[in-house]
Amino acid sequence: MSDYYVGKKEYFPKIGKIKYEGPKSANPLAFKYYNAEKKVGKKMMKDHLRFAVAYWHSFCADGSDPFGAATQLRPWTANARKPMEAATNKIEAAFEFFSKLGVNFYCFHDRDMAPEGATPAESEKNLFTMVRKAKRLQRATKVKLLWGTANLFTHPRYMNGAATNPDFGVVALAATQVKAAIDATIELGGLGYTFWGGREGYMSLLNTDLQKEKDHLARFLIMARDYARKQGFKGVFYIEPKPMEPTKHQYDYDTETVIGFLRHYGLAKDFRLNIEANHAELAGHDFVHELETAAAAGFLGSVDANRGDAMNGWDTDQFPISYYETALAMYAILKAGGFTAGGLNFDSKIRRNSVDPADLFIAHIGGMDAFAVGLEVAHRIISDGKIPALVKKRYASFKKDDGAKFDRGQMTLTQLAAIGTKAGYGKTGLTSGKQEYLENILNQYLLGL
Repeated sequence: MSDYYVGKKEYFPKIGKIKYEGPKSANPLAFKYYNAEKKVGKKMMKDHLRFAVAYWHSFCADGSDPFGAATQLRPWTANARKPMEAATNKIEAAFEFFSKLGVNFYCFHDRDMAPEGATPAESEKNLFTMVRKAKRLQRATKVKLLWGTANLFTHPRYMNGAATNPDFGVVALAATQVKAAIDATIELGGLGYTFWGGREGYMSLLNTDLQKEKDHLARFLIMARDYARKQGFKGVFYIEPKPMEPTKHQYDYDTETVIGFLRHYGLAKDFRLNIEANHAELAGHDFVHELETAAAAGFLGSVDANRGDAMNGWDTDQFPISYYETALAMYAILKAGGFTAGGLNFDSKIRRNSVDPADLFIAHIGGMDAFAVGLEVAHRIISDGKIPALVKKRYASFKKDDGAKFDRGQMTLTQLAAIGTKAGYGKTGLTSGKQEYLENILNQYLLGL
């Protein structure tokens, strides 16, 4: 018996189980750094990283873009006569891929898994036909659902938003989708449910009641939360920040914006953030900035692992390859206590001209290796303590005497100013931040794996 799943038809017949072969391996279909069972600290790599495959990019994308037609003609859809036949083929191919790659999780939108029907009832019927198949395949492969979500942005009806749409009928149709997607997530044992407001924003303020739209978005989220909890969902709700594209401005602009929104509307208890690297870049932030910001406020939940192109101002969703970025990311995640319900979902797509079946594996292997390196470097930073010690030393003046009183909130402005007057200017504040030294230490760790 093979150590991977294959359905009635094998969609990747020339590719077997992806193995760890070490850094010196020349095999493109092997892990160089990701060794699932290797212990890093007290947990195995697979348990630290909790990799998930994005159903949409990996099995629905076809290489088409605004300037060209499909280039990736996949066998699971090429010869299908009906949409549901294509959906069945697609899910068989997906679980074969998950099994051969060796990931423990996946994520999906409702419309990824099943086609929209002629009516909301038919759409729900299609979805739950595929949910039953997914449930069987989850049992066969031991792969779990990290989180589910609803596609509330592709259909023309959502051109002006979903929960924020000025047409109440559209808001109601969005509710039918979210209700069914939540039910599907619960049925499949999903650990989370994600909201990405792809069109929850505006193109022009001339035709927008901004406050009403934000109020409606919050009301919709409250209703969804209440429904899911009533149905027994005990998982985490995620908001995924993104500043713009396709809208001019989205209401979930970045981490700080979303945290403020959740606190303002009383949603902080149930919601956490799903941080995407490429979205951080579009907001003008580093990936690690968004992770640290979410963690500092207690809102870090899960991650969409990808990257953008610094030369492009749009969402390219490329696979992560920078060990430097993954090291900083994993350092932030480990400092926050690591993942619980969340994980690293590859919201990434192979390039338009990557048309070989193996390319899908190679891209994921590279991303998994990159985060494995990042994990080991982050663990080393924490274990040997050099960088944390330098940070602690930098803030040492707040650990004793008047500095400690200020830090605890036990001082008035008058008292603080009096201390400053007595101290005078002198050399106060001219202590080196040692940035270059710290960066060099990080490079040493990266090169000394």
